[in-house]
Amino acid sequence: MYIGVDVGGTSTNAVLLDDGLVRASATVPSSDDIITSLMEALDKIMKGVPAELIERVVFSTTLITNLIAEKKYDPVGLILIPGPGLSHVHYQYHTDTFIISGAMDYRGREIMPLRDDEIEKAINGLKKKGYKKVAVAGKFSSRNNKHEKEVVSRIKSSHPDWHVEMGHQVAGQLNFPRRVVSTMLACATRDKYSFFVDSVQSALTMRGIEGTVYILKADGGTMPLNKVTGVPIETIFSGPAASTLGVQALIPPGETAVVVDIGGTTTDLALILSGQPLLSARGAPVYDQLTQVRALAVKSVAVGGDSLVERVGKEILVYSERLGPPYCLGGPMPTPTDALRVLGLTRLGNAKKAFEAMDMLGQSLGMSHSEVAQRIINMVIDVIVQEIEAMFKQWEQEPAYRVWEVLQKRRERPDMVVGVGGAAAGFITQIAARIGANPVIPPYASVANAIGAAVAIPTLQVNLRADTEQGYYIIEQEGYQGKIEKASFTEEDALLLAGDWLKKRAEKYGLSKAVEKTEFTRRDVFTMVRNWITTGRIYDISVQTPRGIMGHIGARGGFND
Repeated sequence: MYIGVDVGGTSTNAVLLDDGLVRASATVPSSDDIITSLMEALDKIMKGVPAELIERVVFSTTLITNLIAEKKYDPVGLILIPGPGLSHVHYQYHTDTFIISGAMDYRGREIMPLRDDEIEKAINGLKKKGYKKVAVAGKFSSRNNKHEKEVVSRIKSSHPDWHVEMGHQVAGQLNFPRRVVSTMLACATRDKYSFFVDSVQSALTMRGIEGTVYILKADGGTMPLNKVTGVPIETIFSGPAASTLGVQALIPPGETAVVVDIGGTTTDLALILSGQPLLSARGAPVYDQLTQVRALAVKSVAVGGDSLVERVGKEILVYSERLGPPYCLGGPMPTPTDALRVLGLTRLGNAKKAFEAMDMLGQSLGMSHSEVAQRIINMVIDVIVQEIEAMFKQWEQEPAYRVWEVLQKRRERPDMVVGVGGAAAGFITQIAARIGANPVIPPYASVANAIGAAVAIPTLQVNLRADTEQGYYIIEQEGYQGKIEKASFTEEDALLLAGDWLKKRAEKYGLSKAVEKTEFTRRDVFTMVRNWITTGRIYDISVQTPRGIMGHIGARGGFND
């Protein structure tokens, strides 16, 4: 049996899957204490089920997303080693930033040494401002991490209690600004994520669950829960990824659909093309900057069933924040859910209280209950439809979308909108009508995110760059740099080496079965010629395990771990 749990939102959702079917599901209000909400949800879905039958538990969470969005973390100072090129005025990260000398070139050769006096000045400057968390990033540190290690060594020698992150360990790909953002956020969220992991493991231990435990990443793959503590920002957008995989598991194979997950605080948008979620080619965006986190092409819109609604003068406004549950459920202020209750589009809460909420907004404006409710619903739908149209412009720029269009042999948009989440039933028909599509609300729509977590499979990737002229190779995901031992290193050797590192990575994470199927997604070769003589080659190889889900709900017997 498999369990999927989504935590961190306004409610905690959980499902128990048995032989491809949903045996039990639960939705409980989230409390400040994660353990309490989690145990309540587990108790509901495990009634009469011995804990030893649970083979696998997968979590999705918006914990890191919320921490970052609300900036609920200790400040992080930056020491950057950008080298020559872009003017330093472009390195603006809304925190104290010290830029020091030193540079590696694109092949990892040192072209400018570090300066001790500048390192000392940067450390003292951070100390004076009270920082105890520091991110260190060099432009080509993924090709040669020597400078980052030297700076961190200096920091640790004088401040061993500081928490320090290095760019080459957090994000291995090139693109310096994205690596800086990724390293800073990893430094900011690591201790909070560790607390989350400890809470989850405590709850499972108290319920006697000993099955393997995974966390869903932003790209829709899973990793062992305790291993992701190395890079917690991998879980940003874990929640939207869970909803997307849930829809993928709940609709027939091969379908194309827009996913609209309407929750209490936010609405998440995603796209499924011919049965596969669309992956973003750019990395997950945070604030107005991109990271190096692989993520599905999703977007969270700050409007949901519990959004605050208020009258200001003669205007009725829907705000992005949430003050609590809907008025009809005992909350302090009117919400879109109250409007749905008045219009008969949901049976949640107390009808009398919902009508009171509409009176609070419309009585002084001379509007009836239904007129106020319809205006609120229209405003929410306007926001979501505008965001869907904006997302289509972004989705259409994704390479995978363009390939899909070519395969369709005609330019068209999906004609299915799948609504999931607690508030979807009241909105999805009108949203679909506005964009000329057919509305679908699948069974178990309210716990689709938990289903998505339960059916997700582990994913692993290794990017290898081997430079035979320099005589070394690097593994981006591990921050590893090693010597090429073989004199005549060929493309075949590079492929084998990348495959071996993928297996090592799988063993490290306890996922050896995941590498039974692998695929090479990149195999580039660059020949270096000097004075008409070939002096070496650079091999860029990417190998990964295929993304996907374990099976579709209802496909009895189709799930194999």
